[in-house]
Amino acid sequence: MKEPSATPAALGDEVAAKSLASGLSTHILPTSATMIGVCMTILSIGHLGSGSEWHTVIDKLLAVDALVFLSSALLSFISMRASRLGTPYEARAEVVFIVGLGLLALGSVALAFAIK
Repeated sequence: MKEPSATPAALGDEVAAKSLASGLSTHILPTSATMIGVCMTILSIGHLGSGSEWHTVIDKLLAVDALVFLSSALLSFISMRASRLGTPYEARAEVVFIVGLGLLALGSVALAFAIK
């Protein structure tokens, strides 16, 4: 008889790790896509007020932030598609997503003070 290559406990740990890894990516991907829309909405709202030098800086910040969220969505998608190597991509997607949230908060606060 053939012996199993891995113990049932090890297989259970592997399945649990994979389900945990794919679970976070399934949340990051749609949320990143939504955040791209939020960045575009804030850009549009920013154009309602009078233009100033700060509006240009804020516009560029939010445009870059939309690209940050796009990269987070792409990393999340890659982590879901990669069978064994998904965890490093998911970790990167998480970090990039958090950076994107920080930039969005910074841009929103700056826009709030720039609108008169």
